[in-house]
Amino acid sequence: MKYFLMTFLLATNIYSQTIKDITNVVGIRSNQLLGYGLVVGLAGTGDSESDFTKQSLQNLLRNSYIKIDGFKDIKSENIAAVMVTSSLPAFSRQGDKIKIKISAIGDATSINHGQLLLTQLKAVNGKVYAIAQGTINAREDNKTTGYIYQGATIENEIPYKFNGQKELKLSLLKSSAKYADLVETKINKHFGKNIAYALDTRTIQVKKPNEMSMVKLLAIIQNITIDTSMRKRVIIDINTQTIIAGADIYIQPVTIVRDNFTLRIKKTNLSNENWENEDLNKGVNIGDNVSIGNEAAKVDINNALINTKELPTISDLVRAMKVMKLPITDIINTLKMIKDMGALDIELEIRG
Repeated sequence: MKYFLMTFLLATNIYSQTIKDITNVVGIRSNQLLGYGLVVGLAGTGDSESDFTKQSLQNLLRNSYIKIDGFKDIKSENIAAVMVTSSLPAFSRQGDKIKIKISAIGDATSINHGQLLLTQLKAVNGKVYAIAQGTINAREDNKTTGYIYQGATIENEIPYKFNGQKELKLSLLKSSAKYADLVETKINKHFGKNIAYALDTRTIQVKKPNEMSMVKLLAIIQNITIDTSMRKRVIIDINTQTIIAGADIYIQPVTIVRDNFTLRIKKTNLSNENWENEDLNKGVNIGDNVSIGNEAAKVDINNALINTKELPTISDLVRAMKVMKLPITDIINTLKMIKDMGALDIELEIRG
C-alpha cells in the first residue's frame, strides 16, 4: 500500500477570478447535432439480428446501384447501426473540424476501429450542419461507444452578426444578486462610465461604447478581475484520460484510503525556517516549492511525505501522484472522491 501525506496551510473560499470565469455571453453558445449512420469493417463484432441495420445497408447499396431483393437475407456481422452526436461551437466556419461521439444502437459487441460511413449531422431545425466520417476509437471500458477527433467537417454556419450588436448580455453561472451587482460595478468602474446595468440577479446588460468594437469590448470585460466565492472548474476527459485544471485551485484537509494507497492532507506545522531544514522537511523537490519522498533515491514510493510551502493546488496533487507512479484512473477517481467529500470546492465537468 502507498501512503501519501500532504501538509499545508488552510485555504479560504474566496477566489480571484475574471468575469469570464463566472459568466456566459447570452446568444453565444454551442448547438447539438445528431445523425444516424453505419459502421463497417468490424470483423464479426457488429449487429447480428438488427433489421434496421440490414435495411440501412440495403438502402446504401441501392444508392450505389447494387440491387438486393430482400434485406433479411443479409447475414454480415461486420456492420453496425450507430447514432452520431456532436456539438457545433459558436462562430464555427465552413471547413472547421469537430469531435464526434458514436454509439451503437443494435447488438454490436464492439465498434472499435470500425469505419463510420458518410453521415449527416443535423440540428433540431432539421438542417444539416456537418458531415461525419472516419475510423472510430472505442472507449476502453465500453467498446460500443467511441470517438473520432476532428471526425466531422462543418458544411453550414449559423449566422450571427456579433460585431453588429449595440449591446451584449452577460449571464452569471449561478444566480446571485451580490455578484450581479459586483459585475455591474466592476465594469462601470473600469470604463469610467455607466455602461453596465444588472437586469436581474443573473443578467447584466452592457452597452457598447461608440468608439469600440463589440469584440474588443468583450475581451476587456472578460479579463476584468473579480473576487468571488463561485467555484472554479476542472475538466476530466474519461476517454483520453486527461485532466485540465487551473493553477490556483486549492484543496482542503481530507483523508482517503484506497486499496493501493492512502492519501492524507492536513495543515502543516512547519515554519518558513523549518521548511528549509532537511532534517525536518525530508523529500525530493519536484518543483514549485513541492517535495515528495521518503528517500531521495526512490521514485516508486510506499511511504511518502509530501509538503507544499504554499497552499497546495490540484496541480501539485496530480504531479505528486504521477511521481508516485499511480495510474491516471486512480488520480481521476481520487479527485472525484475529494470533491464528493467537500474538500475540493469546484465544478467538476466529466466528459466522455
